[in-house]
This record gives sequence, structure tokens and C-alpha cells, in this order.
Amino acid sequence: MLTFYFHPTPNPRKVALFLEEAELPFKLVPVDTAKGEQHDSAYRAVNPNGKVPAINDGGTVVFDSNAILLYLAEKTGKFLGDTADRGDLLSWLMFIATGLGPFSGQSVHFQRVAPEKVPYAQNRYLQETERHYGVLNKHLQGREFIVGNTFTIVDIAAWAWVDRAALTLGAERLGEFPEVERWFQAVDARPAVARARLMGQDIEFKTPGDEDSRRALYPSNYPD
Repeated sequence: MLTFYFHPTPNPRKVALFLEEAELPFKLVPVDTAKGEQHDSAYRAVNPNGKVPAINDGGTVVFDSNAILLYLAEKTGKFLGDTADRGDLLSWLMFIATGLGPFSGQSVHFQRVAPEKVPYAQNRYLQETERHYGVLNKHLQGREFIVGNTFTIVDIAAWAWVDRAALTLGAERLGEFPEVERWFQAVDARPAVARARLMGQDIEFKTPGDEDSRRALYPSNYPD
């Protein structure tokens, strides 16, 4: 059975949604990143990068959320879209992997987590997050899905980050990108999304905020 290493944050949520959409059986293994469990030697043997999510599929280990989505889609034949749209699928999946996701995460970090205000960094990452939303908003004009005419792993990947728009952009700002908002509401209404949101709700994860959690989450800031 597939083992899914999970924390209730955007990147693992992508995998959670795929598993629910595809109705794949799996074993859920929580990794409490605020406690530093991602740095334990047992987990580092799964993902040497010390991040979540990761999966172990009968001995095949895959880490990085977008790699996992692509692996599972290719294995199951689900949510890959049409063959003719393969270039678009890879392009937009990487747009999320290298753009929308990382800049959204850094925007949250410098607005809400960094111990001191760094106006340049706050502006830089917020502006880039807005720019990526703008690119996606323009692309979605006249489209039901991001790639082709069917729901794909690109919609899954984007959903997990747009779901946090209130944190990454600011409260009530998603409406500034009406095409993204329309697309998000349609995806968010899918039954599998409700099930994915419930995943891990019975598990108590540590709330970040103290020095121990900061050291666990941002170890490169603490070289000692």
C-alpha cells in the first residue's frame, strides 16, 4: 500500500487531493514539521531534502509534491489530460512548482513569520505573487480548466496554493483576479476537495511560533 507522509500545508494538500480524486488506498503518516520530525534520520532516508510531502509506493519513493503528482498521474493514467496538451501540462505544472508556489510561500514568510520587517523582501515576494496570479488570471479567460478541457494535476497543484490566497495576497484580495476566483470556486466545490480537507483533522500538529519551531522550520537561519 502507498504510504503518504503528510502535513496539512499546501504542498501535501496537492497529494491529498489527488489521492481522494483517484480514490487510491494509502496509509497516512503524519510528519510534524514544527516539531522537526522532517529532520529525523528515518524520514531523511525517505526525503533527503527534509520536506513534506513524500510517498513510498511499494518501494518506489518519490518526494516533491509536483513530482508526486506527475508520478501518480502517469501510474494511474488519471488527470494527465490529452496527449496533445502534454507541453501545456508540463509548462503550467512547472509554473506552479517554480513560481506560484515558492513566491506565495515567501510572501507569507516575510509578511507574517520573519522576526524583523524587511520592506524590500515583503514587496518583492508580494509583487511576484501578484504577478503570477495575473498570469494565471489572463490564461484562464474563457477556460474551465488550466490545461485543455479536463481536470488535471495542474488544477490540483494550483488549487492547494490558491486556497491560501488570503494569506499570500491578503484578505479579500482573490476577487482582484476574477478568472482565478471563478476557477477556484469550481474546483473547490468538487466532492474530493471536501474529503482532502478532512485529511489529518484527527491528528494534533504543533502550531508554529516558538523558537523551537522556527529552528525546525528554518534550520539554515540557525547555523549553530
